Amino acid sequence: MSDPERWYEQATAEFGPALARLARGYEADAEKRRDLMQEIHMALWRSFRTFGRQCSLRTWVYRVAHNTATGWAMREKRLKSETLVGLDEMESVAVEAGAERGITLERLTGLIRRLKPPDRQIILLYLEGMDAAEIGELAGISASNAATKVHRIKALLARDFNAGVGNAR
Repeated sequence: MSDPERWYEQATAEFGPALARLARGYEADAEKRRDLMQEIHMALWRSFRTFGRQCSLRTWVYRVAHNTATGWAMREKRLKSETLVGLDEMESVAVEAGAERGITLERLTGLIRRLKPPDRQIILLYLEGMDAAEIGELAGISASNAATKVHRIKALLARDFNAGVGNAR
């Protein structure tokens, strides 16, 4: 087995569940999410031909997966009318209507999907347990900037999520 094949097998075994969560953060529709997962796996497979261990396997997998998912989100945005918002614009975004109390995770995921891809990438990496330095490396920003963005996104999501809890009663 060649190195690229071995790296791909190791990556899918080690990071498969995280990749599924990432895809869920970028795509709500289950059928489209399967297509996104295929794109992510194809991109990973192709990427290992040029993987020279210049970073950790984890960093490489997340970088490829997030770049692929971001491209997907931008293409999907062009195809549908839902408006993505930036972190600064999140103040005015209403919690998705009709969310039921028992669907807490789906409500949070819905709020995350409303973020523009760079902010979405940062919070999804944080939710996968990455620290500010790792997030900064993957997002191309400083560790302190990543930590600040994580803090701001968490505060906005918590506020909007809690506002939705009050509206669901």
